[in-house]
Amino acid sequence: MSLSSLLLSDNIWKIYFYIAVFSTVVFVLKLIIFTLVGGDSEVSADFNTETDTDVSFNFISVQSVIAFFMGFGWMGYAGLQQFEFSHLVNLLVAFVVGFIFMFVSAYLMFLAKKLEKNVQKDNSSAINKVGKAYTSFESNSTGQIEIEISGQLSVVNAVNMTDQKINAFDQIKVIKVENDLFYIEKV
Repeated sequence: MSLSSLLLSDNIWKIYFYIAVFSTVVFVLKLIIFTLVGGDSEVSADFNTETDTDVSFNFISVQSVIAFFMGFGWMGYAGLQQFEFSHLVNLLVAFVVGFIFMFVSAYLMFLAKKLEKNVQKDNSSAINKVGKAYTSFESNSTGQIEIEISGQLSVVNAVNMTDQKINAFDQIKVIKVENDLFYIEKV
């Protein structure tokens, strides 16, 4: 049976059904994978990460195309099986529902991206603040400290400016900041 005879026959509902089932399976698999793995391609274990978020509205994406085919397939199937539309009316209604699914999916992703927070840190705001040593410091050596910068707790590289040893978890004070390096002394 050729494609043109299948499209003109009463078995066209099978095409809609297969499109709907395939796109729904892909949608669910994508949802499961991104729920378990995460939707972000970058994974960072650093406390002081800075990300630049683009909150633009992307109408065409993999997610929205899958949503289009899911809406198109299920409406096309239902239109022929339940509502008994003619083939042309069914095709038009399926396209409209597919575009509605596509728009809703893209709009929901747009709203989710707006939830991402972009924190701009001003390292100079940590000057004269008290924090704690994250690692032990010998005299005039480097290590890491935990300090609040622009309202966010961060672990940053620091230099002990004194001749005395600073143990891990001792309280410290930031004296100055140069080139993202914090100069500290024991409190």
